Amino acid sequence: MSKLVKLKKGFDIKLEGKAEKKTEAFPPAQTFAIKPTDFVGMQRPKVTVKEGDTVKAGTPILFDKKLESVLYAAPVSGEIVEIKRGEKRKLLEIKIMADKEISYEEFSKFSESDLKSLTKEQATDALLKGGVWPQIIQRPFGIVANPEDEPKAIFISGFDSHPLAPDYGVLLKGQEKYFQAGLNTLKKLTSGKVHLNLDQDSEVSPVYAGAQGVEVNKFSGPHPAGNVGVQIHHLDPINKGEVAWTINPYGVVQIGKLLLEGIYDASKVVAITGSEAKKAVYAKTYQGACVDKLVAGNTKSDHFRVVSGNVLTGERINHDGYLGYYDHQITLLPEGDYYEFMGWAKPTSSKLSFHRALGLLSFLSPNKEYVLDTNTRGEERAFVQTGVFEQVTPMDIFPIYLLKAIMAEDFDEMEELGIYEIIEEDLALCEFIDVSKHPVQDIVRKGIELIQYS
Repeated sequence: MSKLVKLKKGFDIKLEGKAEKKTEAFPPAQTFAIKPTDFVGMQRPKVTVKEGDTVKAGTPILFDKKLESVLYAAPVSGEIVEIKRGEKRKLLEIKIMADKEISYEEFSKFSESDLKSLTKEQATDALLKGGVWPQIIQRPFGIVANPEDEPKAIFISGFDSHPLAPDYGVLLKGQEKYFQAGLNTLKKLTSGKVHLNLDQDSEVSPVYAGAQGVEVNKFSGPHPAGNVGVQIHHLDPINKGEVAWTINPYGVVQIGKLLLEGIYDASKVVAITGSEAKKAVYAKTYQGACVDKLVAGNTKSDHFRVVSGNVLTGERINHDGYLGYYDHQITLLPEGDYYEFMGWAKPTSSKLSFHRALGLLSFLSPNKEYVLDTNTRGEERAFVQTGVFEQVTPMDIFPIYLLKAIMAEDFDEMEELGIYEIIEEDLALCEFIDVSKHPVQDIVRKGIELIQYS
């Protein structure tokens, strides 16, 4: 039965630089990369190609020795120009020099009627061979799903509430057929429900309007209402020993294209956002694209930071770095590498703060959009218990006590306080508002790994 969930806890970070709902042409990226660091929990990556090899879009180039059936595919066709390694030969990137015209590996094609008769085993095999399985993420732990597991349900968050988040209506325009085919396939993978969760406060995107065979739920409220972990918590919480799977709408479309067209299509639309962007618009590219062509000449100054993803959970990359596997957004921000003496104590309305204190008057203008740089305005200090973490966490957990249990490596307390229900993004707002400047997301991942490998 569909549900309407109204959330009151949370906080919307309103920033300047939201992408206009139009797609502009940029010079195509020349190189692309697949990065093992994009796949949380990958411990023993094995490269299946060598420098100088030629590949097609969909050619397997990587797998994890701990989960060998899951293949990671080349997003474009071209030549493997570099296999970049770091300390102790840790694999960092596999770079591909793209062909001008993309050629594709050919996989089995199915008609829409054929999809209805697929068995779970056939659907799983097709997704594994076609390279799209990494789009499916397991909860708990936020890792790539094990195809041998039986999820109790599959959850799709149809909207993103992060700062400057892209509009899925733009990202998936014209993909209705593939989205439905992806939904039909996902239904084969679970005996439970497939949940499609939408924003109650926005108009339903055409790609979702005709969705069939799923349970459509509505959520309203501030960020993190769009986080799939928050949605799972309110629909069907995860207990110890249970497994649920999640996938973003782009991944659903990619599954649909694989089965209907027989190709691994890694093309995507990304939003170029942030106050440093001259043109905050959408652009067409492919997974793992080098962002240099999207950034060069499109910034207001020469001193800026590029984030693959959003400002809360995204990854800082070089100006010629590569788009993350799961990212649909690039954020350009002013660099904040300066010291501002007693800056926190000066009365001002130009700085955004969750706290109604210290002269920061942003609460007087709740709808104002801000230009924020990357300065943290402080460094890590003693863990101050302010009681505000609970105000931005719309889940029945106690974040401050959970974080302290992780830091103390108290396994029983971690389990009792909800470690199975969260990943980093679910407590990212706590890190943003933390007056103690603790790396909350790093602490959460440490706790997850302690539980996962204990």
